[in-house]
Amino acid sequence: MNRYCLFVVLLALLSCKKESILDLDTFKISNSNDKEGEVIEIDTTLISAFRNKSISDFYSSRDNQTVWQSEKNRKIILERIKNCESEGLNPSDYSISKLLELEKKFTEFEESEQVNYDLLLTYNFQKYLNHLHSGKLDPKKLYTNWDLSIEKLDIKTVLNDALEKDSLAGEIQKCQPKALTYGKLIKALSLINEFPEDKTKPVVTSDEKIEPKTTNPAIVAVKKKLLYWKDLESNDSITSYYDSETVEALKKFQTRHGLISDGVIGKSTVTALNFTKDERKHQIIANLERWRWYSKPFAPNYVLINIPNYSLTVVENQNTTMSKRIVVGKSKRKTPVLTSVLQTVVFNPTWTVPPTILKEDLIPELIQNRNALKNKGIGIYDSKNNEIDPVKWDSSRPRGYRYVQKPGYYNALGVVKINFPNRYSVYLHDTNHRNLFERNDRSLSSGCVRIEKPLEFAQLLLDNPKKYSAEKIDSIVATKETLFLGIKKRYAIYQWYWTAWCEDGKLIFRNDIYNLDAGLYAQLRN
Repeated sequence: MNRYCLFVVLLALLSCKKESILDLDTFKISNSNDKEGEVIEIDTTLISAFRNKSISDFYSSRDNQTVWQSEKNRKIILERIKNCESEGLNPSDYSISKLLELEKKFTEFEESEQVNYDLLLTYNFQKYLNHLHSGKLDPKKLYTNWDLSIEKLDIKTVLNDALEKDSLAGEIQKCQPKALTYGKLIKALSLINEFPEDKTKPVVTSDEKIEPKTTNPAIVAVKKKLLYWKDLESNDSITSYYDSETVEALKKFQTRHGLISDGVIGKSTVTALNFTKDERKHQIIANLERWRWYSKPFAPNYVLINIPNYSLTVVENQNTTMSKRIVVGKSKRKTPVLTSVLQTVVFNPTWTVPPTILKEDLIPELIQNRNALKNKGIGIYDSKNNEIDPVKWDSSRPRGYRYVQKPGYYNALGVVKINFPNRYSVYLHDTNHRNLFERNDRSLSSGCVRIEKPLEFAQLLLDNPKKYSAEKIDSIVATKETLFLGIKKRYAIYQWYWTAWCEDGKLIFRNDIYNLDAGLYAQLRN
């Protein structure tokens, strides 16, 4: 039996397994001198052994013949895969070592070996393109509160276009996510790779904060960290005295990490300082994966929320027209990641107490004091929507009622909320705790997003300054009557989660408030 027959038998056996596991080391390289560039017909049994519909469809559209005769195209593919670490991907996921080994022997291949190489190149290249376009992992299998529809790549069309138009590099480029932040993350990965090996030691402090112009043994480690990250330029004063030059350097560091830039070394600053280069690099790679989960172009007008950055940005025709500070869900009640379209502005909304808050907070309070809810403007309603006297409230069946807070300045939702379709029943809204926007850590809500100065945001969405001027909106709020207004101008909303990027050549990081980065990186490199 010749080698070609053995090869067919091998792949036939593989095709009987539940999943196709192709051991690249089983393929031998001959010393044949077959001419490069020859088109060879492929036995469909070899194609089906991969158990990959995209590959089968592609080769079927090419009359089941080899396609990578062009040395130029093969080198483009191999170069992209070899250097895909610059995109946060892992070359070993695409068997790059074996592919490079096979390429060296290409001109010596027998027909069966050229077929084998052609199939392996297609298999790994399409895997790379899929990962580049849509990510390696599926967020819906990782998280319960990520509602992103992965847009699958039409591999057959991409590869055929590349071959027919002789534009392989261009087609690869089209597979990359288009978001501006993705480009900033690619740059961030490049920047962090320029840093040398991180040999700095952790900053160890007591629970007390370190103020400027004081002496503390931990300052030596702080200065070395700041020098490493290029926030401190001079190493002339590596002493335990916290001098003014180091204070200014630390403020730069704090700004880059979304901390209060007061120059005071507290717990949050020490935590940020103690991240190593590798940990930050892993964080960037995890964020690149997240952005690959949504490769569609953004709508012309949209609201972009970065949950860990506590920020809301309005973008209209590529121009930022408004930015707001926000409060997001606490770790136990995370704000979901999703995309939708803004639908309605509701002035003077009522607030129906959700089950968790009812069980944990209001029912115990009501049992102790029947007037507790009345003092908060919360009415108790029976199944017929009749408001009942708290004295007649039946504590043995507390869930037999609805608990609704009347509109007003002190309503839990404030004076305005913005609705959009989603399966989590979350929305954007004002708050009766308006002082929270002054805090640095604003992971405090039950999942919805609270907006600072939301009436300005509502006015922008209504897009009619004459009809809905600031004065008119104030008069609507003053009535304390609920009013629903449809949003006529189409605004998409992207409620996103990213903790790293770069600005003006500087690395930017945010606290991973839901502790997602390290786990995601580990799964990417599993």
